[in-house]
Amino acid sequence: MSSPKDRWLDREAGPVVRPYAVTRGRTRPHGDGFDLLAVVTATGRAPLDIRRLSPEHLQILRICRLPTPVVDVASDVAVPLGVARVLLGDLREEGLITLVAAPQADTGPEEGVLREVLNGLRAL
Repeated sequence: MSSPKDRWLDREAGPVVRPYAVTRGRTRPHGDGFDLLAVVTATGRAPLDIRRLSPEHLQILRICRLPTPVVDVASDVAVPLGVARVLLGDLREEGLITLVAAPQADTGPEEGVLREVLNGLRAL
């Protein structure tokens, strides 16, 4: 029979912490959500109470010293995207990160360029 400690340890992955434990059961960030490609950056302000921040929060602050897309934050912290969004929402609410201008949707190439490509393909 396994001990209680063995249930929370994956020998290859290390300690297992469920995503809902990291977000305290929350599934959505406070305020507006974060687009996948939105870029966030740390404001440089010191946290009012560093004890309120989890290790994941602190790791995000280190990553966001430079402008970083939300999707890269999730990847670098090794948490699901939804968890990263909740943690980013916490940091935004504390004034520790800010959202840099989100990338605008590209309208695509002009019609003339597409016609030239199409004509070139037909010529082959």
